[in-house]
Amino acid sequence: MKTWNWIAMILIIVGAINWGLVGFFRFDLISAIFNGSAYWVARTIFAIIGLAGLYGLTFFGRFDTDEQPQPSHR
Repeated sequence: MKTWNWIAMILIIVGAINWGLVGFFRFDLISAIFNGSAYWVARTIFAIIGLAGLYGLTFFGRFDTDEQPQPSHR
């Protein structure tokens, strides 16, 4: 995978874990870390994770293209 794909995947996983925490425990980890005066940092992180999620949608079109072609047997 390209570096951007790995970064996007990590951000998507962070976002999924955060939403899981919100859904199960009503705890927003990102906002808890950047609470108070750094609230704009949390919003920026949410925006970046959202962009990574949109970029992650392009993974669906590339599932079959990452595989290497198999050599043909003659």
